[in-house]
This record gives sequence, C-alpha cells and structure tokens, in this order.
Amino acid sequence: MEKKRIKRALVSVYHKDNLDVIIQKLHAEGVEFISTGGTQSFIESLDIPCSAVEDLTGYPSILGGRVKTLHPKIFGGILNRRDLELDKQQIAEYEIPEIDLVIVDLYPFEATVAAGADEATTIEKIDIGGIALIRAAAKNYNDVVIVASQDQYKPLLEIISANGAETSIEERRWFAKEAFAVSSHYDSAIFNYFDGQGKSAFRYSENNSKLLRYGENPHQSGVFFGKFDEMFEQLQGKEISYNNLLDIDAAVNLINDFDDITFAILKHNNACGIASRPVLVEAWNDALAGDPVSAFGGVLITNAIIDKATAEEMTKIFFEVVIAPDYDLEAIEILSQKKNRIILILKNAKIKALQFRSLLNGVLMQDKDTHTEVAENLTVVTENAPTAEEIEDLLFANKIVKHTKSNAIVLAKNKQLCASGVGQTSRVDALTHAIEKADSFKMDLKGAVMASDAFFPFPDCVQIAFEAGITSVIQPGGSINDKLSIESCNENGVSMVTTGIRHFKH
Repeated sequence: MEKKRIKRALVSVYHKDNLDVIIQKLHAEGVEFISTGGTQSFIESLDIPCSAVEDLTGYPSILGGRVKTLHPKIFGGILNRRDLELDKQQIAEYEIPEIDLVIVDLYPFEATVAAGADEATTIEKIDIGGIALIRAAAKNYNDVVIVASQDQYKPLLEIISANGAETSIEERRWFAKEAFAVSSHYDSAIFNYFDGQGKSAFRYSENNSKLLRYGENPHQSGVFFGKFDEMFEQLQGKEISYNNLLDIDAAVNLINDFDDITFAILKHNNACGIASRPVLVEAWNDALAGDPVSAFGGVLITNAIIDKATAEEMTKIFFEVVIAPDYDLEAIEILSQKKNRIILILKNAKIKALQFRSLLNGVLMQDKDTHTEVAENLTVVTENAPTAEEIEDLLFANKIVKHTKSNAIVLAKNKQLCASGVGQTSRVDALTHAIEKADSFKMDLKGAVMASDAFFPFPDCVQIAFEAGITSVIQPGGSINDKLSIESCNENGVSMVTTGIRHFKH
C-alpha cells in the first residue's frame, strides 16, 4: 500500500512532555510546523522554525483564547481530499496550505471537575478548537494523521523512527479510531457533568481495555475496561481471568465494610469464610474453619499486612488469588512458591459509585449499596434486647449478608462466619442449608446470631433458628407479618432488631 508523506503539521497541545523528540525527528524529515501560543514557543525553543496560526488565518486569538484555530484556512487544510479535483482547485483558489499531521490534546476537563473547581472555571475547560481539530483530522484519515492525546505520542514516534515522515492507510485509520475514542470519552464526561444526577441518558466511557483469555466460560470472549493497575499491584501470578475479576470485585466490596483486622475467603462472589480477630493468623484460621471445603481454589482478602505466620498457614490449602494492603518479605517468599498464584497489593480500595449491566435491549443502572448499619441504626422490636456481644455479632453478620447472593441467611458467632445459605429460592431453604453446613463442620450454633438480607414473610425461619440455638436476629423488617415473627421470638426468648434497610443482591 502506498504511503503518504507528512509535509506540514499543526501542533497545539496542553501536555508537552516527550513531544520534543517527535518534533525534532519530523523537522529532520523536512516537516513544516504551524502552532499556537505556548506550543509555538516550545517548538521555537528547540531552534525549529514554526509559523503562527494567526499569520496563516489573518486573525489573532480572540475571546480570551476561545477562538484560535476555527478558520477555513486551518480546517480546509485538514479536510481537503487530496485526490478530489474540486478540493484541489478550491484550496489553490483560497491559498490554503495542506495539513498532513495534527497533534492536539484537550483541556483537562475531567481533572478540573475532580478538583472541585467552580462552574465558571469548569466551563472554560470545555475544549472547542481541539475537539473540532480531532474530528476533522480523524474524518479525513485517508490523507491526515491525527494524534489526539499524549498516549499516542509513543506509537507516532515508533512510526516516524522506523519509516520517516510517511504513514500507511492502516496506520492513519488506527490513529483515527483512537482519536474518536478520545473525543467520545471527552464528550461523555461533559454530558455527565451537565446531567448530574439526572440520569437522562446512559453515557459511560473507559479508554483502557484488556483482552482476557476468555469470558465466564471458555467459549465466551471477555474484555476488562478499566485501570486495574491503579487499584492493584500484581506481584506475581498468572493472567487474571474474567471470573477472577468478579471474585476480586466482590472481595474488595466486602472487606471495605470492616475496620477490625479481618480475613475473608470468597468463592463465586460469596464469602464462605470470614472472621475478625486481634491477630491476623487467628482471623485466617477462624475464617477457614467456617468452610474448609469451599475454600479450595478461592480468593482470599484481608485488610491487614500478611505476616510470615499467616502465610505459612494459608499455604496449607490451594487458593488462586490473595489480596492484602501489603506483605512482609518473609510472607512474600512463602506465598510466591506457587508461581501461578496471583498475589495482589490493594493500593486503592475506592470503588465506583454506580453499578450497571446490560439487560434485555438496554442497560440497568443503580447506585451501589454503600449503606452499612451501625448500632445506632438498630431498633429492638422484642421483649429481650440483644447483649453488647450479640450486637457486635449482629452487625458483623449483617455486613456479610449484604454481600451475599439472595435469598441469603448468615449465621455468625464471636465475629466468625459459622455458615451461610446463599442464593436460595426461599429463605427457609437458605436457613436450613446454613444450619446443615454449620453442623457438617462442627460449628456450635448455641448463642449464635442470624442475619437475613430481607424481611421474614412468616415466623417459620425464627422458629427454625431458635431450635438450632440462635439467640438473636437482625433483619430489615417491613413485612405485614412482622408481628408474627416478633411474637415467635418473644415466645422463645430470642431478641430481634430491625434495620429498615434491605440488602438484596442478585
């Protein structure tokens, strides 16, 4: 395929880091430069001649810099079709120079919003000329190269280092694709700023993509869009899979709700073991005791630095992923003995505030469930009130049930998960499953507490729980039959508190 030569470049950028090498190489290839303001000064500081946009257009930068490049002599030079005779005649008639390369970036709108700037400052960071240049050059990729962000400096440098000031149609089309990704992301950010909480349309954009080995199953393709490396540092291990990411997300959301030293084991997005203890190795051992069978091949997470003693206990089972804020050097040596084991440092636990998923012929979106109950949120509805120790266990169990697939029941004692019933079609099934699991692992339920993600429509769960040894219950309340469940608690000496908050999870 015939390559096209870059003869003239328009350069107008906010970020100038690493631009000097590109300018120098293009200058060595005989490329002429047109620029504005600070970028022109930058190019000239390299002892490279550069024409001012104002000299080409005959107009100065006006309206406080809002209008610089918006002129037919600029956009005609970019948009003219080199193989169309009429375009050739018109640019000759109006003395419009051809522009073969546009290097431009955009005002930092998102960063300005994130910094909490006032509206007047934010509005001034909505780029007009830059976005127009990007779209024009990308539209005419048949003849023009568009570099629309600092992220594309490196691929451009690689091309001109290898081929000089010449590009192929495939290369120009790739740059055009990247340019439209930049412009659409930018416009999405501006729309979301103006829309606020209106949610009048769905506009969400992520520029960073990582192709996964496959999706949920090997016959499905999978891609992760996001900046995983901003949240985690991967110390070692195999490539992270689609299912790993789902479990990692569930693990981080769960551990974020705990302040005490806590260790959790997750399988298929649900906790199968979790405990809070003053010493980390004790938290690990008690988390594992809740379900040592399901823990096989699980995802482990803690909010404390993993030490040697804990690492030695952990390696007695097989697990795929471990996540912690940091690791002792001795712990790293122990954990890294399995080379495929994924070891992650959680650098930033901040999770996006919105959740969405494709559904039917559209998208379903909601606010993330960030509500975590504290003692002041609990309403005692029975004759007996829970003890201080039971309140701690009730709040502990309620954090777990919040992150467990509905219908869900969690049984806990002494800040340890005894068992849970997960994803059952009835609450009774969830409870009986939890009791059976606790029995199978010799967990003593006498004096344990029960948490439910939703209200009890009938008193049967309360009665079953009492017979298993449960002494206190936490649930949202709100059923027309709440009175019956409360009466059953009173008859059996069981205390019950309500929260008024339901935590369904599908």
